[in-house]
Amino acid sequence: MPTRVFIDGEAGTTGLQIRERLSAREDITLISLDESRRKDTGARREAFDQADFGILCLPDEAARAALSLAGDTRLIDASTAHRVADGWVYGMPELPGQRERIRDAARVANVGCYATGAIALIRPLIEAEVIRPDYAATLTGVSGYTGGGKALIAEYEAGSAPDYFLYATGQTHKHLPEIMAHGGLTRRPLFQPAVGAYAQGMIVQLHLHADLLPGAVRGHARVEAALRAFYAGDPFVTVRTAGERIDPQELNGTNRMALSVQGDGTGRVTAVAVLDNLGKGASGTAVQNLNLMMGVDETEGLT
Repeated sequence: MPTRVFIDGEAGTTGLQIRERLSAREDITLISLDESRRKDTGARREAFDQADFGILCLPDEAARAALSLAGDTRLIDASTAHRVADGWVYGMPELPGQRERIRDAARVANVGCYATGAIALIRPLIEAEVIRPDYAATLTGVSGYTGGGKALIAEYEAGSAPDYFLYATGQTHKHLPEIMAHGGLTRRPLFQPAVGAYAQGMIVQLHLHADLLPGAVRGHARVEAALRAFYAGDPFVTVRTAGERIDPQELNGTNRMALSVQGDGTGRVTAVAVLDNLGKGASGTAVQNLNLMMGVDETEGLT
């Protein structure tokens, strides 16, 4: 029998993309509610009862409230609400041992978009002892405006938003706790994100001074070697050679992430992650996690 999946919040940006990735699959039946019933508590509870898996595509408080409706249905939460919460497995399959944890989990907290790129760069370097957990990391990044939700999307579609702007300038970005907890950092990093005047796609950058790193061998080559070793054989993450132009939109519509190490080859190094903030940074990884929980190939339905 097909696996039954209920997307609570399927009309939102992430929910729509998850639905698109699942709708053509013969091994999945989607449980949907009419628009008039999507906020009806009884209808939602009934949908969870019928489902093998529920995917929460809701604001944080609504996601927490939905737990009382979900009962024993296995869940993936695409919000920020449970990413560092007890009893939840972090939904980033690329981390050591995480695929096995996700397969067996009752509750999976899907990784955030900026956190995907940041952790993908930081965790391998800590594992390889290229940087220490207390390293004073500096992260920057830019995302398409869909990462800001309905209000920001409406601003850009109306033509009233700027071409580029910085936000979370008070160092309070909501992804920082998960970047620290799952990236392996004990010191809070500096992180300055931005929004560009394009719909989706993102770049995350980790800036390093090689002369401040531990060990006898420093610089570009050591950072790149650590990334290549960590992601060897991974179905969705590749490590590329350095290039002159990096396009944040080049992987849009996919669940892929491309990493590279830029710099002058000696003292100044920037590690870069490119991904689709709505794909690998949201809906794509949610489907990858669902595949693992279902016990099917994690690449099913993904490109």
